Amino acid sequence: MDLSYASQEHGAVVTALPTALAVLMAVFVARQAASRTAQINALLIRTDAGDALTTPADGAFNGGVAAALTAWLGE
Repeated sequence: MDLSYASQEHGAVVTALPTALAVLMAVFVARQAASRTAQINALLIRTDAGDALTTPADGAFNGGVAAALTAWLGE
């Protein structure tokens, strides 16, 4: 796992984690995220308040564009 930002810091020394440590950290984070506590917390902080403002009234797609595509595909 490369922890350097070489594109932003020219002349910086590249620091890499040993592969075993990187795998251990990835497994730890995956198990922690899949825990029951994490799942409950994700449900508790979930909010759908912004959905009404950002979701089109016709669903996941714009109704006018959907009708135009359907008409175009039907020709």
